[in-house]
Amino acid sequence: MPFWPSPISTRDVAGSGVRPGWPVAMDGRVWWTEDRPDEGGRTVIVRRAADGTRRDLLPAPWCARTRVHEYGGRPYAVTPAGDVVFVSLGDQRLYVLSGDGEPEPLTDDGCRYADLLVHDGQVWCVREQHDENGKVTRAVVAIPLDGGETRVWATGCDFYAGPAVSPDGRHLAYVCWDHPRMPWDGTELRVVPLEGGGAAWRVRGGPTESVLAPSWKDDSRLYLISDASGWWNLYEVGMRGEGARALAVAEEEFTLPPWQLGGMPYTVLPDGRLAVLHGRGDLRLGLLDPGAGTLTDLDLPYSGWNAALAADGTSVIGIAYAAATPRSVVAVDTVTGGHQPLGQALGPLPDPAFLPVPEPVLLRRPSADVHAFLYPPHAPAIDGTPPYVIFVHGGPTAHADTALDLEKAFLTSRGIGVLDLNYGGSTGYGRAYRDRLRGQWGVVDVEDAIAAAEWLAAQGLADPGRIAVRGGSSGGWTVMAACCRSDVFAGGVSYYGISALAPLAAHTHDFESRYVEWLVGPEDPRVYASREPLGLVDGVSCPMLLLQGLDDPVVPPGQSSAFADALAERGVPCTYLAFEGESHGFRRTETRAAALAAELAFYQQIFS
Repeated sequence: MPFWPSPISTRDVAGSGVRPGWPVAMDGRVWWTEDRPDEGGRTVIVRRAADGTRRDLLPAPWCARTRVHEYGGRPYAVTPAGDVVFVSLGDQRLYVLSGDGEPEPLTDDGCRYADLLVHDGQVWCVREQHDENGKVTRAVVAIPLDGGETRVWATGCDFYAGPAVSPDGRHLAYVCWDHPRMPWDGTELRVVPLEGGGAAWRVRGGPTESVLAPSWKDDSRLYLISDASGWWNLYEVGMRGEGARALAVAEEEFTLPPWQLGGMPYTVLPDGRLAVLHGRGDLRLGLLDPGAGTLTDLDLPYSGWNAALAADGTSVIGIAYAAATPRSVVAVDTVTGGHQPLGQALGPLPDPAFLPVPEPVLLRRPSADVHAFLYPPHAPAIDGTPPYVIFVHGGPTAHADTALDLEKAFLTSRGIGVLDLNYGGSTGYGRAYRDRLRGQWGVVDVEDAIAAAEWLAAQGLADPGRIAVRGGSSGGWTVMAACCRSDVFAGGVSYYGISALAPLAAHTHDFESRYVEWLVGPEDPRVYASREPLGLVDGVSCPMLLLQGLDDPVVPPGQSSAFADALAERGVPCTYLAFEGESHGFRRTETRAAALAAELAFYQQIFS
């Protein structure tokens, strides 16, 4: 089929990978990060002064990015004097940037750092160490800014997050958990005294309760987020675990899963209220009065926010988005309700006529209802029923949101519809919904993807012979497995997808090295062969496009290449494209443009 002409080019989409993130605010100034594909994918720290002027703080080739857990997180913190402490991607050391000077190293080689907090002249953070045998250990440490000796305050657990020092400086709160759990399965909130010695104690949490994002209300009480009710809700609790109470009881989420470290989905205002994020699917911004238990949403033109807020007096700063608004750094005045964009991911936007508007849909299934967003082709009228591509997000404990995404607009403006699927296991819809995937990876996600294709055809929305499926990382697993298990798809596109379980468990990074146990179960060759795409490859009858970064530490390149080889042996049409210098998630403009051009050519072929 000939695609419609579109003003949105591969270069437009590739350049849209510029994303602001991780805001910090102080004394009228705002800092944030920007990932820039046009600069080789490096991450820059930007500062906006009180007078509105902005500048990049890190000249090329500096790149602020932490590799803790390989997914990283907020790579910097700001001192009370306005200096910036950041992690350099190249050597993972901490550096201090003062004024207009050059970055000066604070730590030696050999460690990684994340979740940075500056308090009382020290950088409190999570430290990750990798020894020569591949063993990984983590701890919560305090590093003096004057170059003194590092002190370890919490050790012995496999993972740590969210260090928070009490206002009086006498106690440290933090979150910890151990293999095989992930932080959305079960964590503990602990407190350790910083004076006089003494062991840490558990405040809340356990193997079946996910406790996240602690902060101190005062010297003796804490705020936290817990999913004890089945939803991540906000609580207040004494530092010994006494007097716990829910601040807002709602069948909504007040945070997102912490794939990255350093986000805080709520912040305390001077009058004692909390600016919070909450919702189903997307998170919206509201004001919570912890005394009255009232929650009032602010009237803002955004459909969602990243789970990372900062406050400067009565101003709240975050990363907001909408269907026709790119992710933007936004300051909100909590007194007047006014808002001001400070920076955004994109330059001039395409004509709004070419930007699709998501429609939430619920796919009714016997096992469970499935959430998705429908993006119909958004351009001049077409002849006949259009083709569709089902997007499958990665994670799999993640979710699809409604942010402006030029990848979708690139397709819908050419006459190809998109269904963005939040299959069972996705976050944003409570613990029971994400627990649908426990032990069922390769079953629930695959069945939901197939059901989505059948629903599109049954509703008369898509041409039954022209439905494709695409996804990245764990979404690539679902793509490959769905093409193995059904002939409903005209083709599949996998970005750095997983094809075999045992090699993944043996060779992936430490953070997810036991994740397969939750997703599928303990290693069992028969079970693994019944789930993994490489064991089911005989069932593939449609063409496939596989794309892979050769420096990927999360999903090793052999996962894609093995599946490509297996398809070639069986005579199934397959294109395998590998990119030097790319990791897990393509960052460079030239890579992103080349991958999208290959994807469009693939759709041209299978939809003709």
